[in-house]
Amino acid sequence: MFYIGDLNQFKPFYKSKLAGSLVYRFNVHSRMTLRFNATYGNIAADDRDARQALIVNRNLNFTSQIKELAGGLEFHYMPFQFGNRRYIGTAYMITQLGFFHMNPETEYNGEMVALQSLGTEGQSSKGDIKPYSKYQLCIPLGLGVKLSLGKYCSFNVDIAIRKTFTDYIDDVGSDTYMDAAALAAINGADAVALSNRSLDGSFQGRRGNSTNKDWYVYAGGMLTFRLGKGNNCPVIR
Repeated sequence: MFYIGDLNQFKPFYKSKLAGSLVYRFNVHSRMTLRFNATYGNIAADDRDARQALIVNRNLNFTSQIKELAGGLEFHYMPFQFGNRRYIGTAYMITQLGFFHMNPETEYNGEMVALQSLGTEGQSSKGDIKPYSKYQLCIPLGLGVKLSLGKYCSFNVDIAIRKTFTDYIDDVGSDTYMDAAALAAINGADAVALSNRSLDGSFQGRRGNSTNKDWYVYAGGMLTFRLGKGNNCPVIR
């Protein structure tokens, strides 16, 4: 699993982390399957890995657990049936709707600190900028291939990108930095320290990009086991 956003705009598979997913499928027919999955993983990014000196100087970083539930459809490009040599494999497309929980953190004074509650961009329940939610919607869209290994088992490989509706998976959403004195008055010294972490204290670039939302991607292989001994779903050629 990896993330694309304000702290990683161009590098696929950057800081990829191990993740896992439990998947339940119900075969409607040989070309369409209902798919439900629960996914858990971690994502991260660090400005210190950037090639541009300006971004390195910005010096922001984060890590976050992702806990996701999603449901939707798989569309097979070819008919597929367990144990049927004629329909042994196919490519497929994934389209789902899901929701996920995130909790961006960073290391500060030797400890991991949750960023959402600090309000590093001036978010406050009592102010004009409200805190962002840790619970968000996503739309998983992906491609995969599956191969029948017999009457009760198949092997699958797929990759799905998650379109989200938040710019705060990384706790970075605003183009500009809030005035330090105003931020300190609202949320305290720690919020100021973690809002602007520039190496020389005089960073002049943008904090983030408010026009683009964040994304994350899950890729993996899995074994799928058929439950029960009923007949195969109908074949649609």
